[in-house]
Amino acid sequence: MSRLPDRERAPDGNDSRGDTGPQEMVPSRKNMVLVDGVILNGPTTDAKAGERFVEDACRLIMEEVVLKATDIREKVNVKAWDAKIPKLVPTLPPHLSFQTPIQFLLSWKAASKCGETGQDPEFHQVCEWRPPEELKRLLDLELRDAGEPHHRLLERCQDIIRYSVKTNHPRFFNQLYAGLDYYSLVARFMTEALNPSVYTYEVSPVFLLVEEAVLKKMIEFIGWKEGDGIFNPGGSVSNMYAMNLARYKYCPDIKEKGLSGLPRLILFTSAECHYSMKKSASFLGIGTENVCFVETDGRGKMIPEELEKRVQEAEKEGAAPFLVCATSGTTVLGAFDPLDEIADICERHGLWLHVDDLLKRCYSANASYLFQQDKFYDVSYDTGDKSIQCSRRPDAFKFWMAWKALGTLGLEERVNRALALSRYLVEEIKKREGFKLLMEPEYANICFWYIPPSLRQMEEGPEFWAKLHLVAPAIKERMMKKGSLMLGYQPHRGKVNFFRQVVISPQVSREDMDFLLDEIDLLGRDM
Repeated sequence: MSRLPDRERAPDGNDSRGDTGPQEMVPSRKNMVLVDGVILNGPTTDAKAGERFVEDACRLIMEEVVLKATDIREKVNVKAWDAKIPKLVPTLPPHLSFQTPIQFLLSWKAASKCGETGQDPEFHQVCEWRPPEELKRLLDLELRDAGEPHHRLLERCQDIIRYSVKTNHPRFFNQLYAGLDYYSLVARFMTEALNPSVYTYEVSPVFLLVEEAVLKKMIEFIGWKEGDGIFNPGGSVSNMYAMNLARYKYCPDIKEKGLSGLPRLILFTSAECHYSMKKSASFLGIGTENVCFVETDGRGKMIPEELEKRVQEAEKEGAAPFLVCATSGTTVLGAFDPLDEIADICERHGLWLHVDDLLKRCYSANASYLFQQDKFYDVSYDTGDKSIQCSRRPDAFKFWMAWKALGTLGLEERVNRALALSRYLVEEIKKREGFKLLMEPEYANICFWYIPPSLRQMEEGPEFWAKLHLVAPAIKERMMKKGSLMLGYQPHRGKVNFFRQVVISPQVSREDMDFLLDEIDLLGRDM
């Protein structure tokens, strides 16, 4: 250990070398303590510089993400393009010509002076597509020995926002999440700044009480008098919890003794279930071959008679049925399984459906350094032993903040509006030539085909379906490269590729529903 005199610093307390990024804070004491060449006096980072960086980054997020979240200034409008075309003719190379706005749009990427993407600079895109290798070069992802100055880091932030998919854009329909909730966003900012971990009351008192309040209200809505739960990172983890809890209920000894000596466990779920059921069975050692997929009807609902039949078959084979996992709102079709009839079958065969106080018994590890029983407060609030995780994010806080801001009636209004917009879209699809529903939707999932003019007179035989199968992927490529829209597609149980639209975002309007159909027709009518 040695002591050295302090270095000189600029009058404002900062290093006089300028903006060099994360800077070392030199201690103000005259005698500095060194251990193995490391200065131990004072903090190691420049707090003032860090605070400025946070302020600048927050301003950037506000300007480039939050304020542009509902920016839907349209580039793709045929009438608008009719007016724009004469002004843009001089920018075209002599060898290019066009007869219609559509033909002009197809040549715009090559001819425009607005950049490589061929985008109107005033148009806020859902995404600015770049191939992986090109994007790697644009983002400068390499990690170097020396840190970068803050102005360079802000440029990196700007690039990351620019090339990321804008899931808060009203025309992002690609997944089962979308939109921007301002209250939940603020809640997320707060939790990221506070960096809590929800396992004991002593380190996370507020967020444990928030989670308790949200769960209590949710349990009331279900109609239970009591219940238990925790918030998980997502539905896949929740499905794994359900499977493991059911297995623990069937055989509590598995917690200590493991899988040895157990009979062949088998579980039942819908053929339309989420793919996480197979992953969970694999992860838990149950085995994917022991997941029995029960047949569904034409609308994607589990058939109770088929479930009864498969349970009886498993029992005759000497297997041990232990769980039925029903689905309320399947991923693709949005179907709801007949829960009352399924519950009756579970009751007859003793299959797991719900047991209070099972979470802690199943997952408790009694870590003595966290869950001491002689603490000075009520240790029932130390809920971390109910989770397979140690550190757990306070996910309930986002939901609590939105619920507080909107109220129960406000949340109900959002759901009702989403369903009303879905019904509007269904009626528009029925009216428009070239659009065809797979089926009448039960919920907010709208599944449909777009049939381009070249196929509309063709008989619906093998050749027709083979060609139609190629349409959705081609349109998806065009919309991604153009950045005007993002919509998912998939084949499903013998049906060729079709689009799946789900209204999730509170920013979506009737105009966005019209744009969705107009844009698909615009991108696909020449196929």
